[in-house]
Amino acid sequence: MLGIFRGRRKFLAASLVLLFIPTFTWLYLSIGNFQVKSLPLSSLEAQSPLPLGDANARLALELRIRAVEEENKALRQELSRPLRNSSASYTNITSKGNQSRTHLEEGTSNNDGQKNAAVGNNSNCLQHQLVDKCETIHVAIVCAGYNASRDVVTLVKSVLFHRRNALHFHFITDSIAKQILSYLFNSWMVPAVRVNFYDADELKSEVSWIPNKHYSGIYGLMKLVLTKTLPMNLRRVIVLDTDITFATDIAELWAVFHKFKGQQVLGLVENQSDWYLGNLWKNHRPWPALGRGFNTGVILLLLDRLRKVRWEQMWRLTAERELMSMLSTSLADQDIFNAVIKQNPFLVYQLPCYWNVQLSDHTRSEKCYKDVSDLKVIHWNSPKKLRVKNKHVEFFRNLYLTFLEYDGNLLRRELFGCPSEADPNSENLQKTLSELDEDDPCYEFRRERFTVHRTHLYFLHYEYEPSSDQSDVTLVAQLSMDRLQMLEAICKHWEGPISLALYLSDAEAQQFLRYAQGSEVLMGRGNVGYHVVYKEGQFYPVNLLRNVAMQQVNTNYMFLSDIDFLPMYGLYEYLRKSVVQLDVANSKKALVVPAFETLRYRLSFPKSKAELLSQLDMGTLFTFRYHVWTKGHAPTNFAKWRTATTPYKVLWEADFEPYVMVKRDSPEYDRRFVGFGWNKVAHIMELDAQEYEFVVLPNAYMIHMPHAPSFDITKFRSNKQYRVCLKTLKEEFQQNMSRRFGFAALKYMTAENNS
Repeated sequence: MLGIFRGRRKFLAASLVLLFIPTFTWLYLSIGNFQVKSLPLSSLEAQSPLPLGDANARLALELRIRAVEEENKALRQELSRPLRNSSASYTNITSKGNQSRTHLEEGTSNNDGQKNAAVGNNSNCLQHQLVDKCETIHVAIVCAGYNASRDVVTLVKSVLFHRRNALHFHFITDSIAKQILSYLFNSWMVPAVRVNFYDADELKSEVSWIPNKHYSGIYGLMKLVLTKTLPMNLRRVIVLDTDITFATDIAELWAVFHKFKGQQVLGLVENQSDWYLGNLWKNHRPWPALGRGFNTGVILLLLDRLRKVRWEQMWRLTAERELMSMLSTSLADQDIFNAVIKQNPFLVYQLPCYWNVQLSDHTRSEKCYKDVSDLKVIHWNSPKKLRVKNKHVEFFRNLYLTFLEYDGNLLRRELFGCPSEADPNSENLQKTLSELDEDDPCYEFRRERFTVHRTHLYFLHYEYEPSSDQSDVTLVAQLSMDRLQMLEAICKHWEGPISLALYLSDAEAQQFLRYAQGSEVLMGRGNVGYHVVYKEGQFYPVNLLRNVAMQQVNTNYMFLSDIDFLPMYGLYEYLRKSVVQLDVANSKKALVVPAFETLRYRLSFPKSKAELLSQLDMGTLFTFRYHVWTKGHAPTNFAKWRTATTPYKVLWEADFEPYVMVKRDSPEYDRRFVGFGWNKVAHIMELDAQEYEFVVLPNAYMIHMPHAPSFDITKFRSNKQYRVCLKTLKEEFQQNMSRRFGFAALKYMTAENNS
């Protein structure tokens, strides 16, 4: 009897459990309806309640509430299904053509963004949305001037290093930055990278009415007009400052666009300093902002939606209203962006702060990361740049220097599996190289002629306007790192403009920059153009370097020199006077500057022709290469020069290679000659074939300073195949001259091989 009673009690208990489970589940889901998303909807709305009288704000709030309700409804439906994978928190599938993309929620709606920033960006906790590998990522950058053009290269390197997608850069530039960056990208030839330029000068009228105290000047306001500047068919773009360094694939940031909801059109990271709190100093009065405000070093812009909400009108009205009391901006476009967001908080989607770790003094940047893997984007937004105060500044500095000195040639890697727009220059180059015979013993010499070297023009600030009398002359030379010590001496001897091509690696370019910035002599000269040609291949491309330097001459005349020579004091003015006296403007003349040399590292440089002749007689000086290459300068006729008081003509002879001043439009050097041998000889032969007269100047001179033998001359002397290939190239050049100039070029066919 007792056993039957116990059995009924167990049956009753089981029945009650079965009844309570569905009831409890229903109550849980019902409560979840109110708890999954609570109001206020975001930290922005909590900090700044919307005015009830604002119809637009109320409408935005209603739209946001509906969006939250839809999310909650979807979440309840998900909870009611059997749980398949506990690690997946949210899945959203979007289609593009016949392909679909599945992404896992990274979680960055306003409040969520701050939570995620606090815990870091551990890949075990937060999973990023996948971007289709064939999707092109668009990046907009405002860049103006020489320094910004140099800084932006480090940003581009960091993006290229991590990227797996095609990139389309949109540069808003002044004429200087456009010249530098267009040449750089054309010579860089990175696959799956497109570049467009937009004239910032045409946009100045759009923002010039805004007084700006920020060091970026008028260009610091250009981001406000991107909706007008960029193509109308461009829907979204990532906007970056030039002082940004990426530590991850930019596709992860691009994926965040899919998380925008409702009227969100701007993706921004909260400002990590106290600037907008107004407590940095007494009477500090910043522009209005929501809480700490937002930093505009990294912006996600939904351009199509911005145009629909009349962004142009919105920011203009806000700026006009605030300028009545603020009088000017302190942080350029950032002040105006924040003022607009203050009035329209529904426009912003708050990014986690690891997407813009701001390394300025007194910021909360350390809260954005707990580990190296947490870092995404580093922003050197302090005027101090690398000298900023931060507990981990050494780590950040080393990361920056890694990309600063990284070999950009290694970033020319193909993206496989996606169709890409054919680059005609790249295709022509590949076709030309494919026609070369790789079994040819001189293949490397021939290949070097067609190698495209990445080139950064005007590596340092340049500012010079040629004289109005049309007689100005630019000194042209080329050098590598081992001749850097000659720069100061040349600048002391030549006060006119100089165009230099420097053959450097990326790391050496930074060494040169530090050397130049630490030199009072070099920093005191704004008329020296430094053009960095980056190293590639095994030969020194001497004639390519000369051509690069020649192409950047902006005076009517150029003096073609070498870096080992010091021109006499006053040669610049003497050449300008000779231009007028010899009527070079209306004739084909090459003015010869006689070359001498010394074997002494310390030389009392002669200040006149009389002093030079005295040192020549004493054996302190010699005519250049008289003991190893007499033919090179023998036609100058030094015996006649000693007593000459007026210019005199000389005729071309085999192997003649004087240093000359010519017009800017004179022939370039032949690129087939690399390293040592015949590089200048071929050029002088070309001038003679084009009927230039060689006129020796009686009171001009230059002196070659001693130095260790170059690597190329050592190869020439020790490598028989090197000499054989040089002879082959000479013969081919002479045959080419004969075909071009016919009977007049027969004399070149008999030129002796003196190598």
